[in-house]
Amino acid sequence: MIYQKLRKTGNSYVVTIPKDLIEKLDLTEGDLLAVQVQPAEVRPVVSDDIRKAFEDSWEDNEDGYRYLSEK
Repeated sequence: MIYQKLRKTGNSYVVTIPKDLIEKLDLTEGDLLAVQVQPAEVRPVVSDDIRKAFEDSWEDNEDGYRYLSEK
């Protein structure tokens, strides 16, 4: 699965396919493709050591964290 931004070109919208994927699938211009379109949500991934440090500091810093979450 790839994640690409929807862009407007003239009166249409386009999504590009990276060249390396085109080459990997041996696709050429004019090929018929099946495309399933759905919105994607991108969330940051926090490493285990960062998550543990955050959880360990929660009790002492809860007010500050809640303040930052509203910004």
